Amino acid sequence: MQSVTLRHRVGEDGILHLDIPVGLKDAELEVTITFKKVTPVTTITDDLEWKEFIERTYGSCAGDPIVIAEAGI
Repeated sequence: MQSVTLRHRVGEDGILHLDIPVGLKDAELEVTITFKKVTPVTTITDDLEWKEFIERTYGSCAGDPIVIAEAGI
């Protein structure tokens, strides 16, 4: 028996579509599905304006500055 954990979004139609490769062919499987609603992960989209993103992340690399070496190195 194998367990697979996925995080997927339900579309506007209210139907969850899953494509799960199982590595088996021409086999019969018993499948159990348990689901729970989770808080969406924030991404840089309309949900988070670019200005807010800059304000939240400004200075986050201060302790590990980016060093640009000579070209080609």
